[in-house]
Amino acid sequence: MTTQELVSQINLKKSFLCIGLDVDLQKIPKHLLQEEDPIFEFNKAIIDATHHLCVAYKPNTAFYEAYGIKGWKSLEKTINYLNENHPEIFTIADAKRGDIGNTSTMYAKAFFEDLAFDSVTVAPYMGKDSVEPFLAFKDKHTIMLALTSNEGAFDFQTKKVENLELYKTVLETSKAWQNANQLMYVVGATKAKYFEDIRKIIPNSFLLVPGVGAQGGNLQEVCKYGLSKNVGLLINSSRGIIYASKDKNYAKKAAEKAEELQKQMEEILNSNFSV
Repeated sequence: MTTQELVSQINLKKSFLCIGLDVDLQKIPKHLLQEEDPIFEFNKAIIDATHHLCVAYKPNTAFYEAYGIKGWKSLEKTINYLNENHPEIFTIADAKRGDIGNTSTMYAKAFFEDLAFDSVTVAPYMGKDSVEPFLAFKDKHTIMLALTSNEGAFDFQTKKVENLELYKTVLETSKAWQNANQLMYVVGATKAKYFEDIRKIIPNSFLLVPGVGAQGGNLQEVCKYGLSKNVGLLINSSRGIIYASKDKNYAKKAAEKAEELQKQMEEILNSNFSV
């Protein structure tokens, strides 16, 4: 999916919502545990109920790898279901990979070719030659960790190196990498006050923003400082949507939570962009 296709979907659905499919068997409705593949059945129901309200889905691969080969097969079935039934949806493999040379190429092949995701999250700590192999894939996007929403982000990301915060150095440096136009960045919603500085460095890049909802991030604050001329935001919500209910009406309740966010996004889009 190209960036323009993603923007078109945002405009069509009046939404820049990304739903995180982070499936924990201990948290899903108990009746699903009787299914042959409870993870996929849960995901399928969530997708069927919410696909018209969001523009992206983001499975965190750890929640699948934790269940071994069965979990990986559930992930494969989920992405295949999305690609076959909702090709207009932007898909994100939240894998946070990052290694050098051929290893990164193999990670990229796994997610871009074998599983056919549109994008994958990558940690930039090892630098240029750990990220550029992902950027070599045409019409695929690499979503690089920049400023994350967790407490430990302050251990390194905001420390100054030669009088510039490390996350700003990461942003500035990455702009010169080959195929940098295919980069997106992870910026946590709990760091809303930083968005203004981030937009001075990467004014038009898409930002994947976790932390709205369960982690306490504020949608309006993020949009106030983070919106770009092409919207440029994918706001992720996981637990706040998919675990809205543990009863048999879980998909309906998830849709209600997703619609609450979508309606807020529609208001923001209508007030910031000409309709």
